[in-house]
Amino acid sequence: MAQVEKRGGLLRKSSASKKPLKEKVVLMYDEIFMTEDPSKCSPRFWEELFLMKVNLDYLEGKLESLDGEELMKIKDNINCLFQHCIQALGEEHPIRVVNALQTLCALIRGVHQKNKSTSGFDIINMLMGFDKAELCMKNLMESLDSLLCAEGSESLKSLCLKLLLCLVTVTDNISQNTILEYVMINSIFEAILQILSHPPSRREHGYDAVVLLALLVNYRKYESVNPYIVKLSIVDDEATLNGMGLVIAQALSEYNRQYKDKEEEHQSGFFSALTNMVGNMFIADAHEKISVQTNEAILLALYEAVHLNRNFITVLAQSHPEIGLVTTPVSPAPTTPATPLGTTPPSSDVISSVELPLDADVQTSNLLITFLKYSSIVMQDTKDEHRLHSGKLCLIILTCIAEDQYANAFLHDDNMNFRVNLHKMPMRHRKKAADKNLPCRPLVCAVLDLMVEFIVTHMMKEFPMDLYVRCIQVVHKLLCYQKKCRVRLHYTWRELWSALINLLKFLMSNETVLLAKHNIFTLALMIVNLFNMFITYGDTFLPTPSSYDELYYEIIRMHQSFDNLYSMVLRLSTNAGQWKEAASKVTHALVNIRAIINHFNPKIESYAAVNHISQLSEEQVLEVVRANYDTLTLKLQDGLDQYERYSEQHKEAAFFKELVRSISTNVRRNLAFHTLSQEVLLKEFSTIS
Repeated sequence: MAQVEKRGGLLRKSSASKKPLKEKVVLMYDEIFMTEDPSKCSPRFWEELFLMKVNLDYLEGKLESLDGEELMKIKDNINCLFQHCIQALGEEHPIRVVNALQTLCALIRGVHQKNKSTSGFDIINMLMGFDKAELCMKNLMESLDSLLCAEGSESLKSLCLKLLLCLVTVTDNISQNTILEYVMINSIFEAILQILSHPPSRREHGYDAVVLLALLVNYRKYESVNPYIVKLSIVDDEATLNGMGLVIAQALSEYNRQYKDKEEEHQSGFFSALTNMVGNMFIADAHEKISVQTNEAILLALYEAVHLNRNFITVLAQSHPEIGLVTTPVSPAPTTPATPLGTTPPSSDVISSVELPLDADVQTSNLLITFLKYSSIVMQDTKDEHRLHSGKLCLIILTCIAEDQYANAFLHDDNMNFRVNLHKMPMRHRKKAADKNLPCRPLVCAVLDLMVEFIVTHMMKEFPMDLYVRCIQVVHKLLCYQKKCRVRLHYTWRELWSALINLLKFLMSNETVLLAKHNIFTLALMIVNLFNMFITYGDTFLPTPSSYDELYYEIIRMHQSFDNLYSMVLRLSTNAGQWKEAASKVTHALVNIRAIINHFNPKIESYAAVNHISQLSEEQVLEVVRANYDTLTLKLQDGLDQYERYSEQHKEAAFFKELVRSISTNVRRNLAFHTLSQEVLLKEFSTIS
């Protein structure tokens, strides 16, 4: 017997001796695309249709091939198909429900694709008809809600979520997706929470549920009252919040693991040996090749949770009971294949078997540690647009955390010490730190390490000014908390001071190039005011009196940099140019730093002359400093411990609109409706009565 091949809805014998035959479902689709009602000649047409395996490609392709006028001619049949799909969702036969869900996906995508090129018809009218739209969508949302909350099939739940993601992401700008008005009215918020609070459901569907929630929260968030924002902001159920935290931690953890694997692969390979031979000449190129696609969708979910819900802050520091426990997966074969990590879930074996993989040298972990490691990777390379967006979002999340009183309490808690192995950019002038030498410290130390790392590794021609400003703001907010609560943090503050001074030197040496694009005085003022915070209030939060002495030593040692900065801002503030006002603010801010330099330098020179020493040691300089504090006069500067609180709507709206557009496009691109083969379904639904 000749073999039968199937392509594009056609059945044909390989001998090609006969005319190709269309499979039955394709013939039925063709009837729908006629102007006549297909059920006139065949009363059981709709019943039979949903027993047929869906041919998504053919259905979507057919919709896309018609022009607007042709589509309008078959509008009644499209409306009829849409309504019968919704009716089929209430059927007892699971196969019909699955086929109805897949058909709805194809219809929604196909009609939207057509609308991109033709604005001659309304999508809601085309799919449902204006007069029936409200009732149709109410029934659809109620059916999806029931399927998601029922005890039944995991495959059906998976398809329900994929249909909802399809519905939400079908337009690039989700706020222009008018169908979502009905999703706002007929909320599925509780169904999403139920998935997150129930461990078996969360393992199977948690990722899709979290991404769906993050997108729904961003629908017209600045124009109207979004019920998903309101509801997310008041969730206080511990199991639900922990479930959401676990899903986010798993996705970020999987990214970190993939990156680490690639890094190790790189270091053990031929390329690594070659770069070592030539003295790491190509170290930048080597680093660029260690890239894993970033996950903005899950980062957006983390941001919305941290920003909107104060109760979620507790989840950041919570160690989860499932961490590190290897269990046998409860569910059958995964319903979703492993997909690229961009805006798609970690493969289900990761979720089922190990809730949160831990580093060998870390006894316990939490969401914040996982997030800090993720941030340390994506913030290394900001040249790529996705990584730039990810880096910015990481810093925005850290800004929200640094402003929160409770978050600061556990960040600075001496009883919560962790070893956090941040990823560091390979640089020629420093050796890779050994992971096992990391000390156990309060989590705020890891945040400060991350900020210092960013400062020292991004002084480049394409200067990321916005990220630098956010980075300095995070440090400032942490210092404000320490000053307010008199927290004496044992941290290597010298590393921060040194990084800040080097940043000032970079701004000065690249003044002309940077001023063409940025107001560098805003950043310079923030850096100078960080030093003013240490000078004015350091005695309340620096760990020891000798730390305060070291601050003065560092300022005196690097006095040339501060002198050069003063000369630069003085020059620009006395000219009538565009930078006059901005530069003069820095001039005034330098008053105490200059007072310290002008007070101690002559005394140090005098000490050296009297004792006939050409170069003083650090200890000798500190001796002079300690002996001359009493005669130093400083001015009290107001507002050093004040800051403007983060506000999304006024300052970040454009960024989030663009970010959500990018996420929507990626989610749509990665949605897979072909994952459920008829064979898998027949196994799961072994009886069809």
